[in-house]
Amino acid sequence: MEYRRLGKSGLQVSALSLGSWVTFGSQIGDAVAEDCMKRAYDAGVNFFDNAETYASGKSEVVMGKILQKMQWERSSFVVSSKVFWGGKLPNQIGLSRKHVMEACHNALKRLQVEYLDLYYCHRPDPDTPIEETVRAMSDLVAQGKVFYWGTSEWSAEQITEAWLIARQYNLVPPTMEQPQYNMFCRERFEKEYARLYSSFGMGTTIWSPLASGLLTGKYNEGIPADTRISKPGMEWLRDKVVGEEAKPKIEKARALGKLAKEAGMSLTHMSLAWCLKNPNVSSVITGASRAEQVSDNMKAMDVLPLMSTDLMEKIEKILK
Repeated sequence: MEYRRLGKSGLQVSALSLGSWVTFGSQIGDAVAEDCMKRAYDAGVNFFDNAETYASGKSEVVMGKILQKMQWERSSFVVSSKVFWGGKLPNQIGLSRKHVMEACHNALKRLQVEYLDLYYCHRPDPDTPIEETVRAMSDLVAQGKVFYWGTSEWSAEQITEAWLIARQYNLVPPTMEQPQYNMFCRERFEKEYARLYSSFGMGTTIWSPLASGLLTGKYNEGIPADTRISKPGMEWLRDKVVGEEAKPKIEKARALGKLAKEAGMSLTHMSLAWCLKNPNVSSVITGASRAEQVSDNMKAMDVLPLMSTDLMEKIEKILK
């Protein structure tokens, strides 16, 4: 496993990490979740990603039980949570000081840890002044309940405003952003955020590196029965992955699959390694519904040295 600094911070996170969205507490049983985390940890993964909204908090409960059972050295892993969608009542949603503070305390209880290594504002909140959110996050850091705070899917303008507010009032600024990034979703990460990496030293923990499975090739001929988009409640994702707008992407996935085979690797490994090639990626969050998938995803580290300039150019040609 390779370890990378989270932006300009001193924290080191594994280049590949494990996330619990959709799977923990809903799609897979607790025993399978335990197997996945243990397989990842044994492979060198030290970052486990979570959020208050995943399975309505059950995902954090499952992960917390596993962490307690494994009894790993606390210094050997990094765990995160995110705040925004905590419930349906007014103060259970958004980034007000009240919700940020209460959500953090609840996440600590569910995960059974004394502090969160990483804490994200899961989305921007148009109904709360950014200064209020920055102060709340900075206070959590000062209290030792959070070590680093960041954002997820915020615009470059919003992140810049948060940074300037932090500097103006001597508060702790955001350290990282968690955006979607893959071969089919690049504009924000590569262009909009470009100046943030050099100006603020922003780290990134990217999600959906396989474009919800499109970049594994498993949807090239339809929807397999055991996939997440076949589950009830995932209709919105199903439309994005196999709907009309996805047809051009599926065609590109087929071409990328052929290229990967010629290069001696799977499309999954090539897609993960492609993300890892970007120096502004601190960690690639992977997901898995079986321990075997965890082990397979880890093989992306083996093909990373094979991602030559020539291969990257061929990928660009297919992606146009």
